[in-house]
Amino acid sequence: MSKPEQAITAWSQLVIDSVAPLQAAVARPSVTMDDATRNDLNALFVANDRLVALLTSDAPHKQHDAMNIIGAIKGYAEMLLDESDGLHKALAKPLAAIVSATTTPANSIEPPDIGLKATTSVTTVQSRTGKHCEPGVILAVDDMAENRELVSRQLGKLGHTVITAESGEEALELLDTQGVDVVLLDLMMPGIGGAEVLTHMKENEHLRSIPVIMISGRQDMDQIVACIQAGADDYLLKPFNPVLLQARIAAGIERKRWLDREERYRDQLERSERFIRATFGRYLSDDIVNDILERPEGLELGGDLREVTIMMSDIRGFTTLSEHLPPQRVVQLLNRYLGRMTDIILDYRGTIDEFLGDAVLAVFGAPRSDKDDTERAVQCAIAMQRAMDEINTQNMADELPELRMAIALNTGTVVAGNIGSERRAKYGFVGHAMNVTSRIEDKAEPGSILISESTLEKLSGSYRVGDRQEISAKGLEENVVVYTIGEQH
Repeated sequence: MSKPEQAITAWSQLVIDSVAPLQAAVARPSVTMDDATRNDLNALFVANDRLVALLTSDAPHKQHDAMNIIGAIKGYAEMLLDESDGLHKALAKPLAAIVSATTTPANSIEPPDIGLKATTSVTTVQSRTGKHCEPGVILAVDDMAENRELVSRQLGKLGHTVITAESGEEALELLDTQGVDVVLLDLMMPGIGGAEVLTHMKENEHLRSIPVIMISGRQDMDQIVACIQAGADDYLLKPFNPVLLQARIAAGIERKRWLDREERYRDQLERSERFIRATFGRYLSDDIVNDILERPEGLELGGDLREVTIMMSDIRGFTTLSEHLPPQRVVQLLNRYLGRMTDIILDYRGTIDEFLGDAVLAVFGAPRSDKDDTERAVQCAIAMQRAMDEINTQNMADELPELRMAIALNTGTVVAGNIGSERRAKYGFVGHAMNVTSRIEDKAEPGSILISESTLEKLSGSYRVGDRQEISAKGLEENVVVYTIGEQH
């Protein structure tokens, strides 16, 4: 037998010997008691009988089981002293002796845990911890019924709600359905042990924030370190004292409250960000919103030079159409058209700069730039013209006029960035290339796509390209070479 085992055996015998005077006192005819006291005394004696039987057995976890039983005996003795209003005076002295015996092991062997003196009661816990502990929901997991009952009663006196589980399996089921602030988890249990429950909790994103206090009768430093490394917040050795338990519970609840507040704050931030993205996403492209939200300098005024492909489109004859329709029908017509065009442009990762009535100004290549910006711009324009058949079919069903759109594309260098003032600004584009695109769009025929030579030079795909044309326009010193373009048949 090892030295620790010898010490536990000697301590167990000391505890057994300390219970005998209490049994003798209870047997006296002059000693009276109420039913609650009698039930607690019977539970103490049953635990003592189990300790006697354990000493003569070959149980595999004898040291752990002995510590469990000693803890139960101590707990009932402390509970009886704490509720001593109706306690017969003949029982007080032997009960105090039991508390003393369960606190200090035999032969001066260092106790596995710092115990309380016999005069300590559960009602002194809050004064010992120095502050009132906020009540919480505690899950106590232990395969011994006595331990579950004692923890429930001790913590219940302090205002906590205690849920108990007799196995790791039951604990995991409760954790899936109950809101818990702290878990008291016995390490050694049949079936799923405490270490496995701990691992499951820390691997579950919904459970990992719950503080876990491991409880064991084994004073094994390697085991303690392993539990802490696995995510346990604390470790108590049996038999633990109520002051120390309450201090750990108080710390765990406070930590859980902070984590809950942090989680709520994070949820609020995420909801706010989703709202900002959803709201501003209706006025700006996703890339611009991301740039503003993710970079501190995203709102600073200024810009940089970018080579982009610019798209301008509008509905030919829209002014005349709108003059012959009621305002509500004009809005219906326009929203259907702009809604479909917006979806297509965003699908091709274009940045919508603005809507000017029925006109759309979009850019490919800013704020995010890719090698295929021009290619995507042309493919986007083709998809937009193709979508006009669908839009006009819907217009016809609603007795709205047919629409015809012209599109211009031009590739060149612009200044892209935040333009305006500190009070009002927008992400926009400035440069000669913007003016050139506008002049090309003026010359585009309804149902066509007209591109500049600089755009054609950037393309590598197969398209149907029309004859070379030169256009002159007001404000441009030189003629601009343009081509019609469409998808290859």
